[in-house]
Amino acid sequence: EGDITINKEWIEYNIRKCDVVLPLVAIATPATYVRHPLRVFELDFEANLPMVRAAVKYKKHLVFPSTSEVYGMCADDEFDPEASPLVYGPINKPRWIYACSKQLMDRVIHAYGMEEGLNYTLFRPFNWIGAGLDSIFESKEGSSRVVTQFLGHIVRGEPIKLVDGGAQKRAFADISDGISALMQIIENKNGVASGKIFNIGNPANIHSVRELAEMMLKMAADYPEYAEEARKTKIVETSSGEFYGKGYQDVQHRVPKIDNTMEELGWQPKLNMEQALRRIFEAYRDKVVEARTLVDASH
Repeated sequence: EGDITINKEWIEYNIRKCDVVLPLVAIATPATYVRHPLRVFELDFEANLPMVRAAVKYKKHLVFPSTSEVYGMCADDEFDPEASPLVYGPINKPRWIYACSKQLMDRVIHAYGMEEGLNYTLFRPFNWIGAGLDSIFESKEGSSRVVTQFLGHIVRGEPIKLVDGGAQKRAFADISDGISALMQIIENKNGVASGKIFNIGNPANIHSVRELAEMMLKMAADYPEYAEEARKTKIVETSSGEFYGKGYQDVQHRVPKIDNTMEELGWQPKLNMEQALRRIFEAYRDKVVEARTLVDASH
């Protein structure tokens, strides 16, 4: 292990030994974009740039995690990696620093490919969900992805807060579907992924955040470990300003166009929303008692 902000020689040494470089270190929680935008920029862009340059220097295949956030407030029905505009809000909305940092890195990587022959692939995950992505033991709001956050609230019988009514729509994808596409990129058979941008998501699983909360509460009733606390869990509404801070701005829909991902990688997402959620509920069944103790700790 090493710290990318400190161990520069260690990083370069290990990149030199690798065939593929996959830099996954980033801050990716909206609450942090709003409260600590400089931290987001310093880690997500500045600290990752030396790894990009090392991949250029040692001629490695750089597989870089872009993000669905780069599309911002794009009005397209489906976000196309080759054609959709990337649209952001004003400077006084610091939530866009994450998307902007990631977009700038995408452009820098593309430029290294164009000018210095960097072998790269950019991939953009769209709302991957699955057990282990975040901790249900973290009770602080905005500290994790929405599914994990909601499950933590259900386990503890806490209210589920829907930001601005929860009308925002997202396309959710099971983590196993995401990883199977990523493995094809890493293998890069016959250079099929080189110089490409791939959205990785499941446009068949489009749900509003409110629908997600309702689905999860209904599903929780099927499990003895969750049912009792789920009955106490209420859905309440809050404003984005109250939940994240005044520097937040939301995207009403975010759906990937995945035609090139399916065609070029020979891949397609398999799990529907119910299957993906059931996997999560199953995975945490034996951790419910431990997660519930957070209620006592937080009072």
